Amino acid sequence: MDTIIPNRLEKITNDFLTLDVSKFTEEKNKLTYLSWANAMREALKIYSDLDYDIIRDEQGKAYFGDEKTGYMVYTTVTIEGKTRMCWLPVMDFRNKSMLNPTTFDINKAIMRCLTKNLAMFGLGLYIYAGEDLPEKDKSLDEPVVDKNIDKPKSDLKLTAFKKQIKEHFESKISKDIKPMVLNHFKVVDITLLNEEQVKEYKEKYKI
Repeated sequence: MDTIIPNRLEKITNDFLTLDVSKFTEEKNKLTYLSWANAMREALKIYSDLDYDIIRDEQGKAYFGDEKTGYMVYTTVTIEGKTRMCWLPVMDFRNKSMLNPTTFDINKAIMRCLTKNLAMFGLGLYIYAGEDLPEKDKSLDEPVVDKNIDKPKSDLKLTAFKKQIKEHFESKISKDIKPMVLNHFKVVDITLLNEEQVKEYKEKYKI
């Protein structure tokens, strides 16, 4: 059984939740990523005793699954005596499960899993906000069109508000507070606020 003082665990979580890792993130296929190297480095700066493990089966394989359903990898991260587990499918560049992954694919999935495992303690947690929402049914071959053509004035006004909020967020909100703001609105980027969130932000920060 893990033995850890409750307020110590609270401190670990707070340390990571208030840590701004946005400058280390990258955008790929409209998704935000934090590399495992950056995640591990920032975590070790605060907790040098951090340890991790890769879950293996009885044959020593670091993955579980089959060619019909796909494959999963599992990791654990231990900080200050507290261990948390995480799991991740082995996915391709489109974030779709792979039925015939290579060792390279599995290794990449393990390192991504470790990054997500650290998020279980709060590190970059806001990056994963909304990832469990249902996917929109969109064709990969959907034509690119000018989104401003025939756009209602209300939408254009909302876009202007978002630009104003982005400028305020970048210049007025401190680095320590930014992750908490994003986590509150459950977005990875302040420009992704919906209409109700825009109203809330403007009222809260008087802009």
